[in-house]
Amino acid sequence: MADILCDMLSRLRTGRALVAKQDITQAVAILGKGARQAIRLGDDCAAIPDGDGYLLLASEGFQDSFVRSMPWFSGYCGVMVNVSDIAAMGGRPLAVVDALWSDTPEVAAPILTGLHDGARTYGVPVVGGHTNMRSPHNSLSVAILGRARHLLSSFDARPGEVLIAAIDLRGRWHDPHPFWDASSALCGTGGAARLRGDIELLPMIAEDGLSRAAKDISMAGLLGTALMLAECSGVGMTIMLDDIPRPGDAPMERWLSAFPSYGYLLTARPEDAGAIMDRFRGRDIAASVIGRCDNTHRVDVLWADARETFWDLAHRPLMGVAP
Repeated sequence: MADILCDMLSRLRTGRALVAKQDITQAVAILGKGARQAIRLGDDCAAIPDGDGYLLLASEGFQDSFVRSMPWFSGYCGVMVNVSDIAAMGGRPLAVVDALWSDTPEVAAPILTGLHDGARTYGVPVVGGHTNMRSPHNSLSVAILGRARHLLSSFDARPGEVLIAAIDLRGRWHDPHPFWDASSALCGTGGAARLRGDIELLPMIAEDGLSRAAKDISMAGLLGTALMLAECSGVGMTIMLDDIPRPGDAPMERWLSAFPSYGYLLTARPEDAGAIMDRFRGRDIAASVIGRCDNTHRVDVLWADARETFWDLAHRPLMGVAP
């Protein structure tokens, strides 16, 4: 098992999605020097102090290959992934704007339809943007504004806290991409209310003081997302793979590479973990304690009787945003 785990972690460590997160280092070095004091860089959203809470600002971009192959789904994802970022910060979405480039109006139509359907499903209005239907390429960018009363942050995990994974397993693979989609099938159905209620769990957990730190599971996968959370907070983590909520027929490596439409990592005091998991499980969302935070500055992984280090942040930062 030790050799199998070592080989799997090596592939995950050098995978395209996680390697791309290292590009953030250069962006932080150039753009982040003046902003780091007021607004911490590396979170799912920029948290801008605003009265008794925070405005949350985030954006997502989608490349030509994805937009061309799945135009409706790319538009839908423009809302879905941004709403997930707002929730991961303990916030509620207010509005989105989009920037769309397409080569013809016919190509633009399903993208805009997907954006409209996502906005209707999650109850977030599209309030403006930029449109160019005479472009040599097809791409989409969507930005979102939200608000939080109390933050969940990538910077507030503490040694001694447990790591909880909450993932909606009621989905399907969206081949050929590594998406676990538990959302789009509910578009245009009564399930939209369920999706909004599921998203509402995160701000309620923040407002009730059950957790201070969270991150939604991104294209970097579960281990990559845990690594980003550990780096921002300046902690280490030990993660037990056998305790991760997972569809019964999903191979471990594929699942660790997956980008779920509803998937979050939260840290909490051990005495609060049960209350957090009960809230997710009460809405039929799988939730388990999968690890613990420590002072090692490493992300270590346990699988059966094998233990390996996935990443040593003390020797190799990922994004360059360590406190």
